[in-house]
Amino acid sequence: MQILLIGAGLSGAVIGRRLAEAGHSCRIVDSRNHIGGNCHTERDAETGVMMHVYGPHIFHTDDEEVWNYVNGFTEFLPFQNRVKAQARGGVYSLPINLLTINQFFGKTMRPEEAKAFIAAQADTSITDPQTFEEQALRFVGRDLYEAFFKGYTEKQWGCSPTELPASILKRLPVRFNYDDNYFFHRFQGMPRDGYTPMIEAILDHPGITVELSTPYAAEMAAKADHVFWSGPLDGYFDYALGRLGYRTLDFERFTYQGDYQGCAVMNYGDRDVPYTRITEHKHFSPWETHEQSVCYREYSRAATPEDIPYYPIRLVEEKALLADYVAKATATERVTFVGRLGTYRYLDMDVTIREALDTADAFMNCLADGRPVPAFMSSPL
Repeated sequence: MQILLIGAGLSGAVIGRRLAEAGHSCRIVDSRNHIGGNCHTERDAETGVMMHVYGPHIFHTDDEEVWNYVNGFTEFLPFQNRVKAQARGGVYSLPINLLTINQFFGKTMRPEEAKAFIAAQADTSITDPQTFEEQALRFVGRDLYEAFFKGYTEKQWGCSPTELPASILKRLPVRFNYDDNYFFHRFQGMPRDGYTPMIEAILDHPGITVELSTPYAAEMAAKADHVFWSGPLDGYFDYALGRLGYRTLDFERFTYQGDYQGCAVMNYGDRDVPYTRITEHKHFSPWETHEQSVCYREYSRAATPEDIPYYPIRLVEEKALLADYVAKATATERVTFVGRLGTYRYLDMDVTIREALDTADAFMNCLADGRPVPAFMSSPL
């Protein structure tokens, strides 16, 4: 079959590779001038540092098949994200762990003592947390909430934590030991040469053609037997019902001679610091040595039509509009919506790859069984 895939990020690359290996002809188009989507990495010309151009992407998963898949296309080296946070004049370890608690409260508690101490800080009058703020107050109390969550969240989401659902803070990351590894998955690492060469390797198949700097045009679909759309869901319909809400990021790049902050990620919890964090990119490749450093200050704001969409907002108004777009998409033939933008969900890289592999397999199963291919393999709702 002639398959058209919109977007040369992880979703398009993985689906394209799977289908090309099965004998289909895959044409991938992307409006950007590079592959990889927001995972794109490149060497900084000034310093030689491997840059995560659209902000850091750290690979972590419990899915052994996905881990083996990415390692089949590049070499992953060990990397653990050890985030630090500045708040109220101090530097602390994140996620909140026993060191954070003891530092913050000036204590020397053991794990059981710290558990009892935090339990006493918690607002037990909140029995069914409905908002982000209630969720935090219920489980860690006001002091830790205001130092590490409140200001950061206001900057990240542009609204009060009282307006955000408790589900955003699904699991409060608090550990009663000294483990400061930000993630808890079995497999964690970084591609030695960056993500872009990995995606190049995935796309390196005679059944795949890639066209960059090529915006989608409706006549492309007319020449295809099926379309996989990883662009914005509302964008496919020319925003006919309105625009789904996103947060975007502005990056303020600066260089430094030496080591600027001693870690890859430093969060800033205080509300009067306008940026959410500083990332120092040479620390994402600790096997390399660089005299100079490149850092990004990250500022979060509401996305405009001209911006790159990063985080779907998914509050009440957006979910209502999303339901309307899902209904519209479901009535569309020969198109499957995939990935972070196509399903209006925040997806980690491993989940994106897992869903892409499953989507390609489900597509081929539909063909084999003579069933129609659904618009969504993973429901956005």
